[in-house]
Amino acid sequence: MSADSEGTALDVVLCWHMHQPQYFDAGRGEYILPWTYLHALKDYTDMAAHLEASPRARAVVNFAPILLEQIVDYGERLQRGIEHHECFGDPVLDLLQMEVVPADPDRRREILRACLRAHAPRMIEPFPLFRRLAAVARQALDEEPLLVGHLDARFFLDLATCYHLAWLGETVRRKYPAVQGWLKADEGFAPDVRARLLAIMHDEIRAILPRYRELAEQGRAELSFTPYAHPILPLLIDLESAREAMPDVELPEAPRYPDGERRVRWHIERGLEVFERHFGLRPRGCWPSEGSVSDATVRLLDEYGLEWTASGQAVLGNSLAATREAESEDADASAKDVEAGEADDGNGNGNGEAELAAARSEAWLHCPYRLSDSGIQLFFRDDGLSDSIGFRYADWHVDDAVGDFVHHLENIAAVAPHGSVVSVILDGENAWEYFPDNGFHFLTALYARLADHQGLNLCTFADIVDRHERLPEPEVLPGLVAGSWVYGTFSTWIGDVDKNRGWDRLIEARLAVDAAIAANPALDTPELREQLAICEGSDWCWWFGAYNPAGSVSDFEELYRMHLARLYLLAELEVPEALGEVLSIGGGDPAMGGAMRPGQA
Repeated sequence: MSADSEGTALDVVLCWHMHQPQYFDAGRGEYILPWTYLHALKDYTDMAAHLEASPRARAVVNFAPILLEQIVDYGERLQRGIEHHECFGDPVLDLLQMEVVPADPDRRREILRACLRAHAPRMIEPFPLFRRLAAVARQALDEEPLLVGHLDARFFLDLATCYHLAWLGETVRRKYPAVQGWLKADEGFAPDVRARLLAIMHDEIRAILPRYRELAEQGRAELSFTPYAHPILPLLIDLESAREAMPDVELPEAPRYPDGERRVRWHIERGLEVFERHFGLRPRGCWPSEGSVSDATVRLLDEYGLEWTASGQAVLGNSLAATREAESEDADASAKDVEAGEADDGNGNGNGEAELAAARSEAWLHCPYRLSDSGIQLFFRDDGLSDSIGFRYADWHVDDAVGDFVHHLENIAAVAPHGSVVSVILDGENAWEYFPDNGFHFLTALYARLADHQGLNLCTFADIVDRHERLPEPEVLPGLVAGSWVYGTFSTWIGDVDKNRGWDRLIEARLAVDAAIAANPALDTPELREQLAICEGSDWCWWFGAYNPAGSVSDFEELYRMHLARLYLLAELEVPEALGEVLSIGGGDPAMGGAMRPGQA
């Protein structure tokens, strides 16, 4: 249905969040981890293509500005590298350009490990040559270390080629007949394949941002932003805000993050500037990093003229429960409705009247809100529906998955008051490698069913804001219990011993840099402020903790310390010995490799 549909249709918003932290280490002049360009090839291309292929579909697509800069940088690097036959600054990507394979055993092992970073059942096993080469790579790493030095150049070049083919989006594969043939190879590649593959990668990456800009100009996508380097805004403003949802949490040694509000304003202002430069428009809404909100955060976003923001279901549940407790001594009975809504995972554990009753009990979730004395509208994620896409449907038959999703929406529509909206908000880049063909069939069917459904109105948050005169006024929240879309708390970023240690190192660096600038104001350069922002990003502490996989923890932990060390160097300070100490080791095995979290524990 169209975005202007009126009547009884239930508004449904799909919001896809795209972000990566800064993987480029300016000190070494290269990208330490490849996730930006790999997700660009696989996911940012596909997600644009699905909207392009479904003219009646609409969605919100959210970008972190530091990701936008990296996408553009990769496009420029590919352009220069191809034209001048130069390295790209990424060791595995360089193998597609240069035929010289490192002789150093450690570098060779790095390449082997890198080329195995893919969900094997969907991205390695289906392709004959990749499957065979990956088996040899695993043997060299795990059983026969002598193999590392005896593998010839062709092995590494073919392995790197397979790896990049596996990371192409399904819509990209279908666009180029040659790619489909390369994926079926079982004996190796002709000498010209790498150059042809690089040309495809160059064209696809360079086209990503223009494609989204065109979708926005056509009114088929609303583009929104996240503050520049994806920091957890409420914690920068006030570390104590973590206690609102976790009263007994152990916090870092420092009582606060220095001058946090000013840093939050820097991230918002820089984020808006980068977004406008690349898309030619000012965003109307903001998905704050990880849906992390507090009263102070929302009021700051309102101050910058933003019209909407969003967070997680548990944040709203906590906030409503706190409001009712404060308003009445008889809050117990009222709070049970909220608790029942939080406990229902939307997974269809009932049927008929039971399902309708569950949908009716969640009416508190499916409507816009605003804080008193604030104009910005607040939307809250439906955890059951969002997490079904992220964690349940990957192994379902596509008809069953889409049918289940639409069935739950129909139940909500059957009992929802006029003006209700269902907000489905999730990671737009990490889920699809667990689906067949990168989610191609699921997303194609999902957009088609939702766009054609007479009882559902697929729209954007801005559409809802624009139709405010024809809709009920947003519900007023007296206050928010600070938290994120993950469990309604900040436990993913603070409170754990390792996470607190990460904050301690950041605050120590911040205080040292501030002292250096006070002594020599000339040190306060844009480069230094940007480096500080990189260190303030949320992804570092996300990975700290024993429950995360050791390999990922090691990658992100080491890069975090590199970024902090560069911050000291830019302030002309010695790097402290404490930055030589590992902050976290990991060792867990979370769902989806830990790159995503469900909304509720």
